Order: sequence, then structure tokens, then C-alpha cells
Amino acid sequence: MKVRPLQDRILLKRVEEETKTKGGIIIPDSAKEKPQEGLVVAVGPGKVTDTGNRVAPEVKAGDRVLFGKYSGTDIKIDGEEHLILREDDVLAVIQKK
Repeated sequence: MKVRPLQDRILLKRVEEETKTKGGIIIPDSAKEKPQEGLVVAVGPGKVTDTGNRVAPEVKAGDRVLFGKYSGTDIKIDGEEHLILREDDVLAVIQKK
């Protein structure tokens, strides 16, 4: 199934966090929180302003982003967990070194 977000919405897939710390401590599933980092899968065309102009989104497919803890709506696409949220809920784009 192919999903195309509308307006300023973004479809992303959560990036799983490490299950072991740098010191070697294994984190149990019960202590884990949902990751706040994701990989952008698809982006809508952008938000339409009151004057009718379209503002292009700042993120693009393939970007790795940080988003708010309680942002967006969880959805399943072809059996895989995804998250759809507004561009305003994206806090930062993670840049590669």
C-alpha cells in the first residue's frame, strides 16, 4: 500500500533505540520508552497559508528527525508501525557528520 500525506503532514517510521548502553547494561523492554527519532518516509506538499500560497516543507523523504514525545498518530501500513504527524511537531533534523 502506498500512502501520500496531505498538506503539511509527514509519514515516518520510528527508529529503534539501542537495547544496550555504552557501558554494557541491557535495557529491559519494560523500561523502554517509544523512540522520539524517526526516518521520514513521505512528506505532503506543504501548508496552504491564508493568502492561498503554499509553504514547502523543510523536511524531505530520507531525513532522520526528532519529534515530540506525544506527537502524531500511530498507524499500521502493510503490517509495519508508522507515525503520521504535522511538520510543526518535528523538533529537529539530525545531520550526518
